Amino acid sequence: MKRITTLLCASLIAQSISAQTFIQAYKDRADMVTQTNITTNLQDFGNFGIKKTGSQANTNTLNWIKNKYLAYGYTASQITESPFTYGSVTSKNLIITKTGTLYPNKYVIICGHFDTINGPGVNDNGSGTSIILEAARILQNVPTEYSIKFIHFSGEEQGLIGSSHYVNNVVYQNGIRKLDIKLVFNLDQVGGVKGNNNNTVYCDEDQGGLSSNNAASAVVTQQLRNCTALYSPLQTAVDPAADTDYIPFERKGEIITGFFERIRSTFPHSSKDTFANVDPVYVYNIGKATVGALQHFATASTTVAVNKSASQNGLENVKLYPNPANNILNIELPDKTANFSFEITNVSGRTLLKVNNETKINVSTLERGVYVGILKVGDQTLVKNILIER
Repeated sequence: MKRITTLLCASLIAQSISAQTFIQAYKDRADMVTQTNITTNLQDFGNFGIKKTGSQANTNTLNWIKNKYLAYGYTASQITESPFTYGSVTSKNLIITKTGTLYPNKYVIICGHFDTINGPGVNDNGSGTSIILEAARILQNVPTEYSIKFIHFSGEEQGLIGSSHYVNNVVYQNGIRKLDIKLVFNLDQVGGVKGNNNNTVYCDEDQGGLSSNNAASAVVTQQLRNCTALYSPLQTAVDPAADTDYIPFERKGEIITGFFERIRSTFPHSSKDTFANVDPVYVYNIGKATVGALQHFATASTTVAVNKSASQNGLENVKLYPNPANNILNIELPDKTANFSFEITNVSGRTLLKVNNETKINVSTLERGVYVGILKVGDQTLVKNILIER
């Protein structure tokens, strides 16, 4: 969890994207993030229970993450389990390295913690974990000029134990810098609050700590905002960096940035931090922004070398409109002959409306507010927020 109290240093402002150019290949890969994968990852993460540092559930979650990377095509030689001790217990960080083509010894680090306390932690930080996994899946075969390290830290909830160990024993050894880091991009608590119109994400900027790296952080944080505008539907605001896994890096003078939810959930660190209380659509949209930004930071190839349609959930091209809706919600599927079901639930998961093979849905009986729409075609599922306005 990033912090207990948040200092807001900036209001929402119009984003300037003039400093960066839209790259179609980056957008194509950002669009390979699927709602199905995000939803499944969040649910699976929650099912491991309370993942307190040193617990069996923590170890089981680490092994689940590692097996995901192996399934994506990463090799055992790219995967490192880095153990550390915390009091009387031992835990591990998980580091996956993708080597760059031009700068193999300079690293973009994307990271987030997977340990939890008092609850399953689907928001804090199954959300960040799920997005990092999707980014790693999509970029596995994509050449990048800079190397990327996908890092899953344990011990964050006990005071940044895992990330501090990594910085002080791997990045630095006996006070000597051993790893050349371009920047650190952290994702923590980006699950949103189900039922809210979660359309804005905080981009974290270094405004304290060592003053020597503040200006550089401001630059990369603006780049993160630009990429979010280019490759996702989200708006952004700036939030001061604090109390999560980029801080040990910041203390050593490294350049940091990150994502954090704009509407603050009260569920983290409790038994209510479950899938039922996060907004999977918000996580999906932040996932798109993450894939776009990570390609920019690591300078990914601008040539699409994979079959986009084979990698995507086919339902990502479905249109639900107008949204916000008044009386009628339309469904437009690429395959007009497909059999499908569509369900609208309230934020608690109670079904309010369910139809089969209807493309014009009468929503006039629903009160003004935010609902969840669930479209199922065969074994594919699409989940979207539906806004009703009167």
